[in-house]
Amino acid sequence: MLELDIIKQHVRLEPDFDEDDTLLDTYATAAHRYVENHAGRTLYATETEIPTDSEGTITDEHALVLDDDLTTAMLLLIGHWYENREAVAMGTTATQVPMAVEALITPYRHFHFD
Repeated sequence: MLELDIIKQHVRLEPDFDEDDTLLDTYATAAHRYVENHAGRTLYATETEIPTDSEGTITDEHALVLDDDLTTAMLLLIGHWYENREAVAMGTTATQVPMAVEALITPYRHFHFD
């Protein structure tokens, strides 16, 4: 969903450095799922990707289109995971998902009331 070039720019890698491309793609997929799970909504790259029925009516009423806030949240997650590759970093201060991620995603949450 996020282009590898913007991810590399965010984590300060040269565009031609490709040794970590698979790892960055994995983190990008995980960040996508993180946003979807936290928001309780399905994330689409563009409005045209939102599914519609034969009459053109949107069938996913809680669809979420990637915007700058969500892109930033995903980049923050990817950068955090790229820098902190283990669940626990011994000998350093504790690290956790950046609070900014929660602040960026929370306004998009959909609460299911069944």
